Amino acid sequence: MYLKPIANPPSEWKADLLVLILDKNEELFSLDDEKLQERVDSLKEEYNSGNREGVYTFEPRHREDIGTVAVYSTSSYKGFSTAEVIKTCVASAIKMAADTRRFNVMVALNAPNGLQYVGKAAEASGLALWSFNCYKKDKKDVSEDMTIQFAVSELAPAEKAFAEGLVFANCVNMARNLCCQPGDVINPQTLCAEGKQLAEEFGYEFVEYDEPRLKEEGFNGHIKVGSGSQYPPCMFAITYTPPVPEGEEAPKDLPHLALVGKGLTFDSGGISIKPAANMHEMKGDMAGAAAVLGAMRAIGNLKPKIKVTAIICAAENMPDGKAQRPGDIITYKNGKSVHVENTDAEGRLVLADGLILAGEMGATHIIDICTLTGACVRALGESFTGIMGNNRSLINAVTFAGGVQGESYWKLPLPLEYRKMLDTPYADLTNSAGPLAGAITAGLFLKEFVPESARWAHLDIAGPAWRSKAWKYYPAGPTGVGVRTLTELAWHWDEYFK
Repeated sequence: MYLKPIANPPSEWKADLLVLILDKNEELFSLDDEKLQERVDSLKEEYNSGNREGVYTFEPRHREDIGTVAVYSTSSYKGFSTAEVIKTCVASAIKMAADTRRFNVMVALNAPNGLQYVGKAAEASGLALWSFNCYKKDKKDVSEDMTIQFAVSELAPAEKAFAEGLVFANCVNMARNLCCQPGDVINPQTLCAEGKQLAEEFGYEFVEYDEPRLKEEGFNGHIKVGSGSQYPPCMFAITYTPPVPEGEEAPKDLPHLALVGKGLTFDSGGISIKPAANMHEMKGDMAGAAAVLGAMRAIGNLKPKIKVTAIICAAENMPDGKAQRPGDIITYKNGKSVHVENTDAEGRLVLADGLILAGEMGATHIIDICTLTGACVRALGESFTGIMGNNRSLINAVTFAGGVQGESYWKLPLPLEYRKMLDTPYADLTNSAGPLAGAITAGLFLKEFVPESARWAHLDIAGPAWRSKAWKYYPAGPTGVGVRTLTELAWHWDEYFK
């Protein structure tokens, strides 16, 4: 797929499919064509009056250089920002073009107001035709033959926004690809190798905690969770430090953001084994780790002004003679002990190690991201990430950053009175607090391992990490949720913490 912005006048446009998006409040495109404009104005009245919705296609017979015109209206989509609707329309048009083998697509955003959405449209193009086909005999992808051009009013700012939009799309797709790989391909060691390769590519600092080092340094959550697998657990950290311009000194008191990702490369539930139905999707239980790695790739391209460390907690949770049992007790590096009542509540056990390591590395702000609880899915469905934490400013910043990038968050409380639900006579706390408030008690569990001085937010992406049906610009399957939010937050950190 070849994508590029162009500043050619409408009279020079050539396309198998011309995409026009109408909006009640903004003119997104301009047409130097009276007949075409007259048809579009008529359609705009129909959309605005509610007499038409969805896409309308027609052939402009007076234009031999344009095969079909596809007209969309933002009024057909409720509950989303204009940017999200434009992305959805662009993705829909590109999918239609691919299905009907219209290989040359033109998206018109050449009005001044359209310029602000060029980056979003480019991102949607990169996301729309993603597929995971590396194991199929026929790997031919129709999108490889497609040329998608974006008509704009100013080329220089459009090219900048266009490049940034493709960074987001490519990094989200990286996370989606990782989530689709089988558990015998992406295991803790190969996930670590992915992180090491990423670090080498961008010159990041890389630190690996293999099984012997985990044991030596007391990161016992990983050891217990991974004890039933043929693939030893590991934890690794990659650190981006912003470049210092020549002749300047590195700024003091630079914020240090730690992104802690759950990397359960396959989760059978362990001894507390899961039902067989849909267990194959548990290869995606490392969606949090995939999101963090995708964000680190984007950060390497966009170069924000804060220090960012990714900490990936990688293990495979399998039943075996050596696996941890319900009733086992884990003593963590911070001295707290955990009674394991359910081996399928394992994500929090490895994330606890990651939170402790983030503190040791001097993080001022910590965000963990994980497919943690079915309770969060039941509460918020597939479109919202549950967010909890100990700092309102960080929670608000994540929420606003997500909104900018089309990812939605809903704040859940961490009430102190619910902490007693984690009490057990056998240890300092239990890893499974019962059937009530499961997402909240999981957050309260993690809070026990957050360094006292750090601002912390917990993102439970169990719902939006995997869509059961096509939605917006996503086909069914993994979404790479979190990549854009985490990148946006780091990239524009000063704007969110004024």
